[in-house]
Amino acid sequence: MAAAYTRLRGLRTRLVVGFLIVSALSALITAALTFRQARTAILARTQNTAVHDLRAQMESLGPDLPFPPRREDLQNLVVQLDRAGGSRNWHTYAQYEDGPVVPQPWRDDRDAVTDGLRASVRAHHAPVFQRVDRGGRPWLAIGVPVDYTDAGASGASGASGDSGASGPAGSATPSPAPGKGKPSGLVVYAEFSLADEKTDIDALVTAAQAGALPALALAVVPALFAARRVLRPVRRLREAAERITSGELDTRSPVTGRDELAELTVTFNEMARALEKDDAELRRMEANARRFAADVSHELRTPLAAMSAVTEVLDEDAARLDPDTADAVRLISDETTKLARMVEDLIEVSRFDAGAADLHLDEIDVAMALRKTLQLRGWQDQVETVLPEGLRARFDPRRIDVVVANLVGNALRHGGTPVRLTAYATSGRLCIDVADQGPGIDPQALPHVFDRFYKADAARARSSGSGLGLAIAMENVRLHGGTLRAANAPGGGAVFTVEVPVDPLDGEEPGEQDGPGRPGGENRPGRPGGEYGPGGDGPDVTAPAPETETEDGRP
Repeated sequence: MAAAYTRLRGLRTRLVVGFLIVSALSALITAALTFRQARTAILARTQNTAVHDLRAQMESLGPDLPFPPRREDLQNLVVQLDRAGGSRNWHTYAQYEDGPVVPQPWRDDRDAVTDGLRASVRAHHAPVFQRVDRGGRPWLAIGVPVDYTDAGASGASGASGDSGASGPAGSATPSPAPGKGKPSGLVVYAEFSLADEKTDIDALVTAAQAGALPALALAVVPALFAARRVLRPVRRLREAAERITSGELDTRSPVTGRDELAELTVTFNEMARALEKDDAELRRMEANARRFAADVSHELRTPLAAMSAVTEVLDEDAARLDPDTADAVRLISDETTKLARMVEDLIEVSRFDAGAADLHLDEIDVAMALRKTLQLRGWQDQVETVLPEGLRARFDPRRIDVVVANLVGNALRHGGTPVRLTAYATSGRLCIDVADQGPGIDPQALPHVFDRFYKADAARARSSGSGLGLAIAMENVRLHGGTLRAANAPGGGAVFTVEVPVDPLDGEEPGEQDGPGRPGGENRPGRPGGEYGPGGDGPDVTAPAPETETEDGRP
């Protein structure tokens, strides 16, 4: 469901939708402009044709019209014009100067010829047309003023006398074009329905609507093609980035075309090439550094062994030496011991880095192994233990001994008493908590406590620890397929939690059940309900990758 939702919101969907929106807007604008032009052309053609037809009829009937015309003459003219309307089926009216309208007076609520149209014709002395809505249907009303030419003895166009069309009766002939003669005072009006034109315009709208949906459907094909063409290099870049993320730094994406995506691909390949080069250089430097540390540690091992033997002899004779010499001997002995321990730690770290650390699993009684760790170091009286009887697990006893000894030793040196060691099993996992009552770990130092040579307090730059204890503990836990976390308990103090599989070789998913040492409702130090750890109330930090390890740093 989430994948489908992601695809719907993906770039392909947005490109297709955007393409369709642009296509729809383009089709809509084109249809609107086409409709407007077609509508204007249809109406203009109808108007011009009507004016031309009316003028032609007046040219045909005008010579028989006496001037000045009487009402009966105008009535006869209107009847003949109505008969000549043909399929146009117009209704005509005539008015001479300020005389009565023939055949009847206008009523603006019924007729298309309005007072405004009549006034406009009189004012401009030119053909005027007006579209009106009458009874919910469109009508066209036109007014055409009639000019005349004098057909007297001279045969010349025009007439003598005033402009009121007062020439001799029977001698006035309508002019074929406005402005080519003299005003006669006669105005002819016609009105007719535009129902046929409206039908044609509606047919245009219907055709545009009918063609829009197929056009939009057809637009999906180029939209998908364009989206595929645009997204293909993007998909290649994503796949190349995924391969680089998985470690294939030699991955390159093919460059096609010369557009912006091609430039992006070129930049990506340059970045990958630089990343591969930097990674190779870093790996070479890291390998040299590891080899150097391992070589130095091994080279120092033999002379340190000799120095340790000498300092042991000197320690035995220190009581017989003078006080200053005895202090110097003890100082040399202590520093030699620290140096020997650091060399051993470096050798151990080099084994982890080289992948040469071995895991020797054995089924061990957890409580017995942890008590043995405390007894070997004389800590049994300084550490409170909550160790269940009968809890067994498969692990490397030597490496778990190193882990627990490091954590308990840190708690005794840098934390506050009492220190509590707790073990329990849950969901197929063995958990070991080491909690103290000290000030805890500085929150800024929590992410770095497992880094190599890290010490939280700069004032303790020279301490009894090598700065590698927690790093080695982390590597030992990781070797078991487990995790090591550091956190501050809500009530104060630090809590280190080791979590490893009860049986690292068991591939089955563990069930959700309490194991020995974890009775229901029991409050354990460092766990929920008076305890602290995963799921507790305080901060919880999981150690970083094995390449970054540290010391037992506490404030």
